Amino acid sequence: MVVTSRRETRYVGQMKIWHGMKLTEIAKEMNKAGVLGAGRFARATEIAEEIFGKKYTCFLSLAGPMVPGGLRRIIRDLILDGYLSAVISTGANITHDVIEALGCRHRIGTAAARDTSLRERGVGRIYDINIGMSAFKRLEKWVYKTLDRMPVEKRKNIAGYELLWEMGRNLKDDTSILRTAYQKKVPIICPGIQDSMLGMNLWTYSTLRSLTINQLRDLTKLTEVAFEADKAGAIILGGGVPKHHLMIANMLRGGLDAAIQITMDRPEPGGLSGAPLEEAISWGKIRNEKKIVTVIGDATIMFPLIVATALDAIKD
Repeated sequence: MVVTSRRETRYVGQMKIWHGMKLTEIAKEMNKAGVLGAGRFARATEIAEEIFGKKYTCFLSLAGPMVPGGLRRIIRDLILDGYLSAVISTGANITHDVIEALGCRHRIGTAAARDTSLRERGVGRIYDINIGMSAFKRLEKWVYKTLDRMPVEKRKNIAGYELLWEMGRNLKDDTSILRTAYQKKVPIICPGIQDSMLGMNLWTYSTLRSLTINQLRDLTKLTEVAFEADKAGAIILGGGVPKHHLMIANMLRGGLDAAIQITMDRPEPGGLSGAPLEEAISWGKIRNEKKIVTVIGDATIMFPLIVATALDAIKD
């Protein structure tokens, strides 16, 4: 006779709140409920605590307006404090980090703006975030000046992460993601860098002077970081190319050991951005189904709360 073990029955607990609650206490109450968004949030804080507290090699992927949306300093501090081993990002987030470092600020706008009026005023809109087009003129001048300082031989066959380190070296803003990554020698991998204003500047420069970016070397660097990991964890904000680049590099080591995904995309169309992390197990991109969670929500809300809760738990 085959004896099958029965799972322990858990009942939905009712959350309690009180004056002066700590984030870790809120997460415990959500874990008591254990279901829906509260349960997923609580699970994410537990996984983040393990990744940050047990010396995982941690990968962070960024898609969507994470820097314009206010996460720049959090990402920079995680690099500075040694919690991140590699960042995989869209070109846009790197672009917006640089323009902030150059003194150009993102402004609070409105989603109900008249875009024809914004264009006449030289303002670009990202939902309810505004940025002056003059920022990109300043960016172009800075990019050209920075590249001109580099020896011609160095600009040939340069890896993308090496180029971004060079840019970080030339920035003066200590709150910059790129500058901090250069100082801590954390690679910033940007597989679609050409799909950004910074990438357009690099392309136009390459039509005038010598510049060849070898992005295959970026994948080599990313896989090296993955192979050196005793345990590999990931925090995935949004989806797209950064998410897949992170996962495919870790597939070569047998998959991630733990992962958190924060997304608002839906899974039904079959696209990667909305795909639950469980789906990645079939591809060998994740090896441990017990240490993954997909949180449905706005990353500019969920990511700071998850990080803050996990770091509080570690310090306690």
